[in-house]
Amino acid sequence: PHSLTLTMVGAALLWVGWVGFNAGSALAANGDAGMAMLVTQLSAAAGALTWLCIEWVYFGKPSALGAVTGMVAGLGTITPASGFVGPAAALLIGTAAGTCCCFATLSLKRVLKIDDSLDVFPVHGVGGILGTLAAGVFVSSELGIFSGQGLAEGVTIGKQLATQACGVAAVALYPAAVTWILLKVIDRITGLRVSAEEETEGLDVVLHNERGYDL
Repeated sequence: PHSLTLTMVGAALLWVGWVGFNAGSALAANGDAGMAMLVTQLSAAAGALTWLCIEWVYFGKPSALGAVTGMVAGLGTITPASGFVGPAAALLIGTAAGTCCCFATLSLKRVLKIDDSLDVFPVHGVGGILGTLAAGVFVSSELGIFSGQGLAEGVTIGKQLATQACGVAAVALYPAAVTWILLKVIDRITGLRVSAEEETEGLDVVLHNERGYDL
């Protein structure tokens, strides 16, 4: 985030686009599309607010970057559930997204020692898993204020949650296996890493002979 102005502009464009992404999945201008739009907005706002509060408690001050990241976490997490849950559940999902993704961002890269400069997995990965599982619970019409559109006939929350978990496992295992194979092939052909000196100098300069503007 060398320019928070550009960060905020990009976040605003992303938020607007995400409304079309979720609400447009209804393929009609109807109640389902309207509800998807509402829960998307609520989850994004809850995620941003939650992330800001966590930063305030842990670091003494909230940040614009934290608000943006929390917003993206809320958007990513509500997406699997946006066509099936209600407003109260969306607030809960967004709050959970801001909390889980924030702590994942603070810990996962350090624990797993992975290169993820944009925190894609802690935000989108963790949020996507959380939202997919949450959809299996809050779709139920028997949760009072947190009720959703209702489960299929004869399906319990437990069965639906198991189905959602199976989907999460499939989406995790297949790309992991294919990516591992592709990386092995690329490593044999060109190698995956540059030298420490080249990494310090910067890949834009070393590999592409390009420089950004001096700020």
